Amino acid sequence: MNRFLQAIKERVLILDGAMGTMLQERGLAPGASPEGMNLQRPEVVEAVHRAYVAAGADIIETNTFGGNRPKLAHYGLEKRIHEINVAGVEIARRAAGPQTLVAASVGPTGRFLEPVGDAEFDEMVEIYREQLVPLVEAGADLINFETFLDIRELRAAVIAAKEVTDLPLMALMTFDDVGRTVLGTPPEAAAVTLDALGVDVIGSNCGLGIDGIYDILQRMRSVTNLPLLAQANAGLPELRDGVTVFPGTPEEMIAYHQRLIDIGVRVIGGCCGTTPTHIQAMQEALQNFPQDWTPPARRCFLSSRTQVVEVGGNAACAVIGERINPTGKKGYSAELREGKTAYIRREAQEQVVAGADLLDVNCGAPGVDEPLALERAVFAISGVAGAPLVLDSSSPEALEAGLKAADGKVLINSVSGEEKSLRAILPLAGKYGAAVIGLALDGRGIPETADDRLQVARRILAEALEIGLPREDIIIDCLTLTVSAEQQRAMQTLQTLRLVRDELGLATVLGVSNISFGLPRRPVLSASFFTLALDAGLKAAIINPKDERMMDALRAVRVLLGQDLRAESYIAHYAQQTALPLVAPNTDDQPLTIREQLARAIIEGDKDIVVSLVEQALNEDLDPMQISNQGLLPGLEEVGKRFGKNQIFLPQVMLSAETMREAFGRLKKEIHGQGIVSLGKILMATVEGDIHDIGKNIVCTLLENHGFEVIDLGKNVSAETIIEQAQEQQVDAVGLSALMTTTLKQMEVTIDALRQTGVKVFTMVGGAVVTQDYADEIGADLYAADALEAVAKIKQLLLSDR
Repeated sequence: MNRFLQAIKERVLILDGAMGTMLQERGLAPGASPEGMNLQRPEVVEAVHRAYVAAGADIIETNTFGGNRPKLAHYGLEKRIHEINVAGVEIARRAAGPQTLVAASVGPTGRFLEPVGDAEFDEMVEIYREQLVPLVEAGADLINFETFLDIRELRAAVIAAKEVTDLPLMALMTFDDVGRTVLGTPPEAAAVTLDALGVDVIGSNCGLGIDGIYDILQRMRSVTNLPLLAQANAGLPELRDGVTVFPGTPEEMIAYHQRLIDIGVRVIGGCCGTTPTHIQAMQEALQNFPQDWTPPARRCFLSSRTQVVEVGGNAACAVIGERINPTGKKGYSAELREGKTAYIRREAQEQVVAGADLLDVNCGAPGVDEPLALERAVFAISGVAGAPLVLDSSSPEALEAGLKAADGKVLINSVSGEEKSLRAILPLAGKYGAAVIGLALDGRGIPETADDRLQVARRILAEALEIGLPREDIIIDCLTLTVSAEQQRAMQTLQTLRLVRDELGLATVLGVSNISFGLPRRPVLSASFFTLALDAGLKAAIINPKDERMMDALRAVRVLLGQDLRAESYIAHYAQQTALPLVAPNTDDQPLTIREQLARAIIEGDKDIVVSLVEQALNEDLDPMQISNQGLLPGLEEVGKRFGKNQIFLPQVMLSAETMREAFGRLKKEIHGQGIVSLGKILMATVEGDIHDIGKNIVCTLLENHGFEVIDLGKNVSAETIIEQAQEQQVDAVGLSALMTTTLKQMEVTIDALRQTGVKVFTMVGGAVVTQDYADEIGADLYAADALEAVAKIKQLLLSDR
């Protein structure tokens, strides 16, 4: 067994602490590349490593966190990727000696993947492959992916690593104080997705102190049996006498040792603000605790960017919504050929509301580019629904496109017992971290008996285990045949359910409504068969969740089988239903006004129809200001309210913003250069020394959507440039962003310079390390915690000033 993996089975290992702040204390200039010091000042980097080794670190991390092409390009170092990363490993190795492990540090690129950003999945895989190859060749012992915000970017990074090495992989994400990444991913969804990809250790770093990291890891433990890693900041940053400090003491950092060990944390380290003194305290304190840990049993979960669903085991039967399928649906087939997604988005939302836990997605129709269509469908659904996906295709090319587009761990529908199918589909599940439905049939067709179907299921399981898929991630479709043609086979299906459960220990799935095809009153027969199947152990049902008779059967059986404790879900559903006749009639069927349709298009991010709705509004004699203020902006305001309540997350906000941009693009043609009256002119910039601009870019987009004129100066912008442009452009406000604690001071420098030169503007500050207290201390007029809050506050301030 690998030395690292053997070690974490036996004891808890101590990882080193912060690198960036240590380098700054030793001469790294503001705005300079930390990774560049591997070439320019290797002795300084080595000294930091030696300090951590002397403090007792079992693992030290290479100075390669930003050693990828997009990050190095900010410093003109993109042609030295190989050299910088090799040097990073060699420097750490010199300091490590024979006992200390060297972990290659790999961080995010600063870009978001589509549809939230502009990076393509394959492009991102190649970027990480380019960095990982030299790290592996130089002799790293393991890889540590850390401080990731986008689960799709981290998926791409892990897949790249799997392509170039079999070294152990650790994968960490950064969460805020409400337990979400910036794109809305909770710890449970991150853990399920990363577990499925085959990483060896998962966890969280940065953003939180040890108490917050512990809470995150507790939530991860609820869905995974992997070893965990805790890499907390030394508390939350504070500004003292103009200097950013992390107040967490070594004593505070070790207060959670026992609790961390109890939940299976096998690596403990430090992030921002931690020093060799913290690491030494962690190592010394660790000797006082027993370090045995037995992993819990593995369970099958599926995930999206924002949700997880358990399938199998003691979980109740999961409902897989079947409606996103072109069979018998001419309108949907036509949309697929036209590249539209209105039907997909509508059905995704309606099925989730009706009770679907998972959504089956099928885009196979004549004349359709199925890989492109499935990718488009996955993107569309991720913008409007949180349910994990079931990718339904017999095309390996289409499945791979859908798997690349997915944010989480999906279920592939399906593989059969045929050798060709097994060879094509199972490797995709392994590479992209998916579960798979196995059809109990082979090249000879559907077996007559339950025993024969069991044998096919047994073969599928053996092949899946052979390539490394966990047995919990194999779900067997026992096959439902219509009783109108083969009545005796219904009982064979039920018997197969029992055999697969009892002899193979696998979860099962059925396309339930197939049973009644060709017979009158189909829901009667389908619901009765569904009840029998649930009693036989069915764990996932492909049904129409909008069929109330089927959902009635499911809710009732969940109560009778003890899966709905105290009948809480049953009561909640039917008590509400009973009350419906007592309230005003449902107005959902009443036609929406054009203003309401425009608002709904923005809320739902419906780029397909928003331009045609603007055309319709113009034809109904609404002027551009009415369309904007009475239709589009109310929709965007509702998006802001839902974001504030954590009902939607950044990807949905950005989709609504893109939809707004499409609408405004059409309105601009109508106003012949006169323009809609601007609410104000805002200058935006990331301060000098800071190269992070994702948050600032989002604020710019939303400000423009809300009617502001935005001058975006980009990142790493000096105070002098900001003052010059503020005067030249005659702006109303200046917005400053910073992500790094080391660049916070530049906000104060810039605001002081604006005052001293007499530039009369409102100032707004924000960013991951910025707080209201800091904004007050430096005299900023506004602080915003996120993009939508920034828009709301700047609107209130500027409009009240007029």
